[in-house]
Amino acid sequence: MNYIFIDSKDDIEKVGIVEEGQLVEIYTNEEDNRKQAGNIYRGKVVNVLQGMEAAFVDIGKGKNAYLYVKDAMPKDLMYRNIEIKIDDIIKCGEDVIVQVLKESSGNKGPKVTTHITLPGRFLVLNPFSNKINISRKINDIEEIERLKEIGIEMQREDMGLIFRTKASGVEKELLLDEYNMLVNIYKKIEREKNFLPCPKLIYKEMDLAHQIVRDAFSDKIHKIIINDKDKYNSLLGFQDIISPNLNEKLFYDTDFDISFQENIQKGIQTALERKVALKSGGYIVIDETEALTAIDVNTGKFIGSKSLEDTVVKTNLEAAEEISKQIRLRDIGGIIIIDFIDMKAKDDIKLVLDKLEKGLSLDRNKANIIDITKLGLVELTRKKVRNSLGTNFIKKCPYCNGKGKILGL
Repeated sequence: MNYIFIDSKDDIEKVGIVEEGQLVEIYTNEEDNRKQAGNIYRGKVVNVLQGMEAAFVDIGKGKNAYLYVKDAMPKDLMYRNIEIKIDDIIKCGEDVIVQVLKESSGNKGPKVTTHITLPGRFLVLNPFSNKINISRKINDIEEIERLKEIGIEMQREDMGLIFRTKASGVEKELLLDEYNMLVNIYKKIEREKNFLPCPKLIYKEMDLAHQIVRDAFSDKIHKIIINDKDKYNSLLGFQDIISPNLNEKLFYDTDFDISFQENIQKGIQTALERKVALKSGGYIVIDETEALTAIDVNTGKFIGSKSLEDTVVKTNLEAAEEISKQIRLRDIGGIIIIDFIDMKAKDDIKLVLDKLEKGLSLDRNKANIIDITKLGLVELTRKKVRNSLGTNFIKKCPYCNGKGKILGL
């Protein structure tokens, strides 16, 4: 059974997705007002750094936000093949409207952009582009053409849009209603931006529970379990936006607690371990650093029965499947490097990469396999919006300062 759960208690909200009895995604928000990704602020530029081609913006929340030159370009300059410097387009003391792309982490403040986008259930409004794009997960050529035609018909004032995967098969009227709603929200932001104090929050993205339900709810989800009455009522009011039969799949259960759900606890425990065992006896090791995440594959106790090559390929195939699951479950973003066990045959390498790509295709946050280095390392990237699961569940050891080793003197 596939279901979404929302466990709210003591001002902490845990939201997750279970597929075929296994935990595949879990997110947590402590004091939801700290969440910033997707929020839009009127901020003040406090510093312009020519050497970094970036500016720092005070948005009134914690550390100053980081605004890179490409994210600060006006719409009329974005597609010109000319060199633009940060101090040509933004000045210290200037007020700017920015949207948070990535949450703050460690010593880094949030990453922001002036290129506002507004996500809906079926599409994303992109006012800083005039292009009509379609999710790569929609493969049907006739459906792609249908959506392109609809996009051309309903596009207003040169505002671009992206059709999300869930737009496939949706009636034109529903798509048009959502597009117009998002355009109206954007125009309201534009009208109000010059009449507000600075810094100021001017648009708040949906809370965690509403976001996950909006983005993950589908016919494949059999139910949504909620243990908070206010949240249950709030989601009932969300029915017109999500689905007319949403109320039939909403279940209010005051006794639901993920602490007593064995499959969920097992999934969380696995996602917090550095070493993850494979069914054959092999294992993978996942190390998250500030710069990148390194994943190593080992045969462990698995010795196979035919040949060394057969043992290696079987271990790598099993590892590829587990790695795709762990990336999604741990919500690992940024640069990811995978060190599979060395394979000589090109057909074997392709087989393993195809297995990895198939597993990653199930992820709502698309990962891109970039290349294989000369050393045989697989490079991939995954969009980083939130901090990874370990950041929320694991505290740094005060004795070793997170190294995992203690000085033996």
